[in-house]
Amino acid sequence: MAVREGTHELGPDDGRLLIRTGRSGLGRRAGHDLTIEATRWTAEVEAREPLSASSVAVTVEVDGLEVRDGTGGVKPLTDQDRAEIKKNLRSVLDVRRYPRITFASTRIDDAGERIEGDLTIMGRVKPVQVRAALEGDDRVRGGVTVQQSRWGIKPYSAFFGALRLADDVEVEFDVRLPG
Repeated sequence: MAVREGTHELGPDDGRLLIRTGRSGLGRRAGHDLTIEATRWTAEVEAREPLSASSVAVTVEVDGLEVRDGTGGVKPLTDQDRAEIKKNLRSVLDVRRYPRITFASTRIDDAGERIEGDLTIMGRVKPVQVRAALEGDDRVRGGVTVQQSRWGIKPYSAFFGALRLADDVEVEFDVRLPG
């Protein structure tokens, strides 16, 4: 499939970057599975043929993470819950010391279906493999499963550990290349 070649600057107007969390522990019925949207992010895509000659760099502002939805749980997610979750998220990710999360590709396969790269969270750099699918010549969808503990993040817990955020977090994106 052909790709629209060139340098593309992307942000929230060009698509969505979502983080989906799950629950674990004995008290998981009380909590919510969350959908968190990155509302402040930038990406630079160098799109080339063959696709393996392309590159991607993404920066997410941690302060721009907003809780969009919460499913499950004993009661619906309230605005107060959203504010508390955002406060906890800022604390867990130490936003004052580490205001950004970044990804820089190191290799893209010939089909553009697997993007390898370095994900930096809280100053720790770890390799990841991102799934990607090119639709037409301008739309890319994909995602990656991130284990928080690999970056030294202790998943949030409450009620003396009976309710815990699952270690695995799903990151999904759906963007259009401008132009």
